[in-house]
Amino acid sequence: MRIHSDLPTALFVEEILGPQEQPIRETPSMAGLIGHPDLVRFAPTACNLPLPGTTVAASGCKSQAGGATVLRQVADGVLVHESEFLQSNAVVVQGRTGVLLIDPGVQDHELACLANDLSRSGRTVVAGFSTHPHWDHLLWHAQFGTAPRYGTARCAAAVRKQLSDPDAKARITAHLLPTGIAERVPLDLLGQITALPAGTARIPWDGPQVRIIEHQAHAPGHAALFVEERGVLVAGDMLSDVLIPMLDFADTADPIEDYLAALRLLDGVAGDVDVLVPGHGSVGDEVRARIDQDRAYVHALRDAHVPGDPRVGPSAKPGWEWVSDVHDGQAGRLARRNKRDGTPG
Repeated sequence: MRIHSDLPTALFVEEILGPQEQPIRETPSMAGLIGHPDLVRFAPTACNLPLPGTTVAASGCKSQAGGATVLRQVADGVLVHESEFLQSNAVVVQGRTGVLLIDPGVQDHELACLANDLSRSGRTVVAGFSTHPHWDHLLWHAQFGTAPRYGTARCAAAVRKQLSDPDAKARITAHLLPTGIAERVPLDLLGQITALPAGTARIPWDGPQVRIIEHQAHAPGHAALFVEERGVLVAGDMLSDVLIPMLDFADTADPIEDYLAALRLLDGVAGDVDVLVPGHGSVGDEVRARIDQDRAYVHALRDAHVPGDPRVGPSAKPGWEWVSDVHDGQAGRLARRNKRDGTPG
């Protein structure tokens, strides 16, 4: 794992590792507080620095080239804001009376800039949605207002259970200290999710039909959202070009099959998708290629093979070399589980 020690900021990712792994600067994560006992890895990287040609507003919010707004249109009525932190993508969908805001994040100044962009353009947030119960997908800012923030029933239940611990937010802050952004992540409104009834097929709002594709890969009650009229798939923490599939080992009996089942669900809508927005990484149009890549990775993990995956090893994007350690942790966790259960592989 290459460490860029001369860079000033750090990277955070929920990672599926067992207690016997001892990677660099490993500590309990918010993923463990909300949903499952994962671990966090922190490593200084370049991925959260402004891209060449960008300008930085006085507020500290990373703007697009030429001082434009932080929102970038990816389809008719669909805009994306990419955080400086782990290439986290917030999605805005224009409705008739306001916007649906999906997974806004991550730092306070970024959320404030996003809110200001929406306000200046006359867009009011009328609904929110969290794709899954990990802290970086549960954030909110007071300037977004008090619109209902939805999640699947399982997602909301996981959040409610974990936030019943009065020390949960303090633990998030403590876990984020090594990243250098702990004091810049607003937690006052964390996880105030309204559970949709189990089996709800679409988000209840006055806008384009947004189909909920719920599955059990990565986290309890994880959901991808398909904005049908715009051909946009918001994938949550799947189909990334920089992160490998990260399995949920704590809340499922068969994490491999659950992940493959989720990929089959996404494959079912892929023919109608023009734009793919992952939770972390690059927006693209190669949805089937990313599904195939994730499926090949999960098959290799299942079969205890070395994955021929460009996100792992020397071909990883600069600053993301630590993804190889995520793979090693998952492979070790799965091997121990298989040994315990007497499962080949």
